[in-house]
Amino acid sequence: MTEKKTAKKKKESLKATLVIVESPAKAKTIEKYLGPGYTVKASMGHLIDLPKSRLAINIDDNFQPEYITVRGRAKILKELQKDAKKSTEVLLASDNDREGEAIAWHLKNALSGKTKADIRRIVFNEITPQAIAESVKNPSDIDEFKVNAQKARRVLDRLVGYNLSPLLWKKVKNGLSAGRVQSVALRLICDREKEVEQFIPEEYWSLEADFAKGKSLFTAQLVQYAEKKVELKSEADVRKIIDEIKNSECTVSDIKVSEKTLKPKPPFTTSKLQQAAANKLGFTSRKTMQIAQQLYEGVNIGSNRIGLITYMRTDSVRISQTALDDVRSWITEKFPKDLPDHAIEYSVGKKAQDAHEAIRPTYTSYTPEYVKEFLNRDQLRLYSIIWERFVSSQMNNAKSKTTSLDISAGSALFRISGSKIVDKGFYRVIKTLSSKEESTKTLPSLTVGEKLNTGKFHPEQHFTQGPARFTDASIVKILEEKGIGRPSTYAPIISVLLDRYYVTRSNKQLVPTQLGRMINDILVESFPAVVNENFTADMETKLDDVEENNIEWPKMIGSFFHPFKDRVEEVMATLESFKGLMDEPTDKVCELCGKPMVKKLGRFGFFLACSGFPACHNTRSIPLAVCPRPGCGGEIVARKTKGRGKEFYGCTNYPDCDFISHFKPINADCPQCGQFMVEKYDKKHGTYKSCINPECNYLHTAEEAEAEVKSDESSDD
Repeated sequence: MTEKKTAKKKKESLKATLVIVESPAKAKTIEKYLGPGYTVKASMGHLIDLPKSRLAINIDDNFQPEYITVRGRAKILKELQKDAKKSTEVLLASDNDREGEAIAWHLKNALSGKTKADIRRIVFNEITPQAIAESVKNPSDIDEFKVNAQKARRVLDRLVGYNLSPLLWKKVKNGLSAGRVQSVALRLICDREKEVEQFIPEEYWSLEADFAKGKSLFTAQLVQYAEKKVELKSEADVRKIIDEIKNSECTVSDIKVSEKTLKPKPPFTTSKLQQAAANKLGFTSRKTMQIAQQLYEGVNIGSNRIGLITYMRTDSVRISQTALDDVRSWITEKFPKDLPDHAIEYSVGKKAQDAHEAIRPTYTSYTPEYVKEFLNRDQLRLYSIIWERFVSSQMNNAKSKTTSLDISAGSALFRISGSKIVDKGFYRVIKTLSSKEESTKTLPSLTVGEKLNTGKFHPEQHFTQGPARFTDASIVKILEEKGIGRPSTYAPIISVLLDRYYVTRSNKQLVPTQLGRMINDILVESFPAVVNENFTADMETKLDDVEENNIEWPKMIGSFFHPFKDRVEEVMATLESFKGLMDEPTDKVCELCGKPMVKKLGRFGFFLACSGFPACHNTRSIPLAVCPRPGCGGEIVARKTKGRGKEFYGCTNYPDCDFISHFKPINADCPQCGQFMVEKYDKKHGTYKSCINPECNYLHTAEEAEAEVKSDESSDD
């Protein structure tokens, strides 16, 4: 046999394996690892799914779904079928979760009739050469129960959405939609908004005083008066205490020193990563997951392409033995004194599926410092907190020492405390500490009984703060605590509410729109069980039962659907239409044609439109308040800047009246002067309410109010 024929025969004998992943980035990384004989292609997510234009659920046949090729994806499917036909083996490597299992199941069904190749499933938790090689060596069958759980969730959500949405179209406005889990999240946000609006702030005061020992000056806070916890409700209360103690002898009455053990936190789950990224980096949940996906699927580190973190959708804190050995080896080399005798195990929550490990770096040696030149700024910041959290989770506890000084002055007791880390432990690998962790006060060296000199007193007025609106971090936290949704759904839940304009972001807080509140009111009133957090959490548990083969999915769907459908029909027949609100008459007159203006509800909330439409297209914003300028008589409406479209609030008599405010008027008058109130936000106080009148000090000083108005006017100029 000639050399040429031998080479040809050898080439033909090579196993032609097609590997199908979900994304091109992942395909690019994996193809580098596998070498000759392997072709890696991307399905681009779901190729086969329910159609968007109809229900496509056969109610009479055990709720069987009617799948089709996703519009625009037929070409990709044909290419994969062609590649499969030329292969001797097909490995389905979609993500290791319910959605990924369903993608693999659909692909197997679509490819089976087009190839004689053996079609198997492979899964991995990280994209590294070792993990990929191991998964290719050990292919398995598709998990039918996991597929059933995804099918049940898809059918359940379709039945809810396709029954509630037409109800909203008929009773409220065309084009609206409602979802099973998103509606519960919307209810939580709307309920919190009601608490924010109903909260009435109460005045209280604090008092600090300067004390001195020689040239050493320090400030302590009043914590006790007349042997009781201090409660200062007015300036008069503060002045009374100051007058009593200003000439009193001041003595160090007690010094306490205590030590505290600080334990490291477990490595990240999906929800905890989203919360940490929101709080520390200011990332939205969607942004966090997008960047985590990039780190997971692979980035170029020099000449190598590597997945830097493990799979980012997980509710488990479990760590593989290989990873534990790796991180303990690194700690032994870098910080041997901070290595525990044994690896630290963290308990997995009852609701955790534990299908994956926690989110961790694939290689501990790839420190943030090592990879920083290969990552963009946001990738590096997210990778850094993942790396630090994982490595620190396997290090010794830290220890802090707190010194507390009590100073007696007449009947008053002042206190100052300072803490410092005395044994850094796991903090050695955490570069960015929180303000609470790194806050320290330098205290003078004093002894009990020592006399001190007094300096200035610093009384300060405060107002109690109401409940905070949800942020991405806090809504994810409460969804996780209540068992609503799963790691893969937290970010999409928020995104859907924002995309539908049921919720907006303001100062990183989630605020329901008028439209969102109206939808929520209807759903809560008519379908209290469906938008009940306990019911939704129970459904998630039942989906887990389907995956564990403890319940047949059609029975699970049936027990919910039939009473739900009856309720939909009842509400459809009895609920009063809200469409009248879409064209509510007003006493406003169109300035262009003189016809009456009507109040309408659009995608972005209520607005005024001319009743002469389509002959007249005039629209304008709903007045929010009366202009505070004396003698103006105009109204305050929402407006947007020409360039960036930033919202502000101005007078309808512009340009004759140039009043503007960057703070939104709220439906409340100032109890002191009667002018309208606005909502403000700052990092120190959070969200609070204040009077627009610069001469009124309700909730803040007149100087602050005047400065804000001047700032508004200068910004407009």
